[in-house]
Amino acid sequence: MEFDNTYQPYASNRYCITARNGMVATGSNLASAAGLEVLRKGGNAIDAAVATAAALTVVEPTANGLGSDSFALVWVKDKLYGLNSSGYSPKNISLEDVKAKTEDGKMPVHGWTPVMVPGAVKSWPTLVKRFGKLSLAEDLAPAIRYAEEGYPISPLLGRMWERATKRFHELFDGKPEFDEWFRVFTKNGEPYHFGEMVRLPDHAKTLRLIAETDADAFYKGEIAEQLVRQSQRDGGYFCLEDLAEYESQWVEPIGVNYRGYDVWEIPPNGQGIVALMALNILKNFEFTHNESTDTYHHQWEAIKMAFADAKHYVTDPRMMELDYHDFLTPEYGKMRAAEIKENAALPGFVTPPKSGTVYLCTADGEGNMVSYIQSNYMGFGSGIVVEGYGLSLQNRGADFSLDPAEANSLAPHKKSYHTIIPCFLTKDSKAVGPLGVMGGYMQPQGHLQVAMNMIDFHLNPQMALDAPRWQWMSGKKFVVEPSFNNAILQQLVARGHEVSIENTGLSFGRGQCIIRLDNGVLVGGTESRTDSNIACF
Repeated sequence: MEFDNTYQPYASNRYCITARNGMVATGSNLASAAGLEVLRKGGNAIDAAVATAAALTVVEPTANGLGSDSFALVWVKDKLYGLNSSGYSPKNISLEDVKAKTEDGKMPVHGWTPVMVPGAVKSWPTLVKRFGKLSLAEDLAPAIRYAEEGYPISPLLGRMWERATKRFHELFDGKPEFDEWFRVFTKNGEPYHFGEMVRLPDHAKTLRLIAETDADAFYKGEIAEQLVRQSQRDGGYFCLEDLAEYESQWVEPIGVNYRGYDVWEIPPNGQGIVALMALNILKNFEFTHNESTDTYHHQWEAIKMAFADAKHYVTDPRMMELDYHDFLTPEYGKMRAAEIKENAALPGFVTPPKSGTVYLCTADGEGNMVSYIQSNYMGFGSGIVVEGYGLSLQNRGADFSLDPAEANSLAPHKKSYHTIIPCFLTKDSKAVGPLGVMGGYMQPQGHLQVAMNMIDFHLNPQMALDAPRWQWMSGKKFVVEPSFNNAILQQLVARGHEVSIENTGLSFGRGQCIIRLDNGVLVGGTESRTDSNIACF
């Protein structure tokens, strides 16, 4: 039978999914199934999150991998915990050395230079040891099976794989340090397509070593040794101590109260604070309808302000020049809200008053819930794959500045401004549920839109995710989805916004959400921009 797997001439709506004993929502149906398999074995939401995250490194390598970073918000026994598992730069790197090797004075995007210590793998045993019910080996078993036995390519995965392969040929042909990527992730240089089977035996070997050693082989053993050996051979900066000294960090979540709901994010170096800053501004206004020129105008002005402040100040919190909590005070929100006028303005930063990514969420019948995000940053990341281990490395360091005067300037063992962010909602100290929207700088914008859709406009989780989205790009420039209301668009243009319509919804993020009702029933949404469906029982 012949058909175009991405051609969708008819509008289709998804309804919310309900369950009682467990739920897993992410962008891959196979990864969701892996989480459900672990729940059925007796694992809890934390085990399911780790199983899903590990499976995603196999079945969605176009956005994450074993070389990713990750963040998590975990609700256990009426308390919310935060985990920052983002990596730092190598101790032997220096701004001066990198700048001397560049022609444009900017941080490289590919190759070894933007690679940071991978943090995601360390998060798995960290989460399981503290909150899980099963062993790490049990949680990784579905991912290992997918890698060894193979899995079929889904529609959007195939499209992303094709784009990445074409792009990497343009960038990397004739550069031997990238040969391993083509060996592992292509068929003799050709991309995998929809419906084809993919096997990743090196990836399976690495997952087994991680499972058997609680990730020690990755950070202190043979995998670390090969990563460092390859880095030093090809002009990178890694040494064994960079990996051996790495630990995930438990952190206190940060939040703002928005119309009776507490919206929680991971603190900097993550950009979750951008969503909170914008909500802190917007709570000074009243909104009655999401499809409104005034609503969009205020959202757009607030998100521009939040990004301007965050991009100026946010970096590794050890090196920030002010306390990021100052951005979450009522005084900051009111001050910024007063700056919003009738027409669009160019964003600028202020000093506050003193005082390629995958997302998943899980829930179980005991009340535990997890909001988890994991990313290689730009698609397949740096293009570097550790030889013999199938380990694709992120390029998170590409966000560093080579201007020493900027807050996010490159330095040894420093964490960069980080785009990936999980979100969690509570009300009256009780869990409402996890949500997240993946996709670079779209993420805090997605969090704001989904949260407001549910809190202000009372949309169910599925419709809150599927509503037409917008994205701020720079200055007064915004892009909107094809389904965006044209009459409202014209009114926004009249107010000075520069708006263009994208051909597809691929750049507007892919989100998931699970809400727990007062009776314990779980209600989930997974948006139509993904390949996935929710797994539950």
